[in-house]
Amino acid sequence: MVLPDPGARFTATAVRLATVALDHPMEGWLSFLARLASAQRQALDAVSAIEGASSATIDQAVEAGMPPYAADGHRRDPAWRTALASILDEIEARPLPTQAREVIARLRTAEATAIEAFAERFLHGDVQVEEAGEALYVAAALQVYFSTLAARLPAGKLQLLQQPGLCPCCGSTPSVGLVTATGKTPGIRYLYCSLCSTAWVHVRATCITCEDTRTVALEGIEGDTGLVRAETCNACHTYSKLIYQKQDMQADPYADDLASLGIDILVAEAGWSRHAPNPLLLVA
Repeated sequence: MVLPDPGARFTATAVRLATVALDHPMEGWLSFLARLASAQRQALDAVSAIEGASSATIDQAVEAGMPPYAADGHRRDPAWRTALASILDEIEARPLPTQAREVIARLRTAEATAIEAFAERFLHGDVQVEEAGEALYVAAALQVYFSTLAARLPAGKLQLLQQPGLCPCCGSTPSVGLVTATGKTPGIRYLYCSLCSTAWVHVRATCITCEDTRTVALEGIEGDTGLVRAETCNACHTYSKLIYQKQDMQADPYADDLASLGIDILVAEAGWSRHAPNPLLLVA
């Protein structure tokens, strides 16, 4: 298990997004997401003083087989809303379309209770398509908050959950998997949490949704570099994405997931559903 370094995580994602955006069909969107990741890095200051769970609380959760910061039950520190405000400040400082400014204006004028209620619905997967604009910024702020909490956990005490496809720190679903090309045992698949940025090992060629091993296959776009592939499962008809580090040592699990939307479209048209949505895209 690898706990996040929030500063390095958001900086790496911002740099990678800015790089892959060049000459990309979604250049404008990816460049905007690079700005968002940079804003997340700046927003870390807003949550630097939050207090984590006590050692006893963490021990109790681990012994019960529960994540210490269960996203759908954790009582959030209000500082996460300060992080949200910081992100909005950074984004609004640059030119934006009118519709994007209207989304920010709605968030700025919303009551704290409304923002918290929206966050609860987001964490429970209850956000509507028409709320995607607000969800983008709320998700970004929650990533800053939960990554900060996860970074402070005692790695030696943590254990994988009974359901290995969920994050052992916050219980969220992974955005993507990365197959390593370096280290003592290259070729290991790490799943990267979509919320708190924790990474943990998951057996390859095993569906992360239903754990089937018989019908798993890899799909990709013919003629591309092979950096990103979709691992499909015919048992539960879901897929998850894999990034192969050996194809590009600068690959970033979060940036390259966002930059490979074409694969999501390809496998979705073939009948598979994504294991879990990317919180910055709400791709189901």
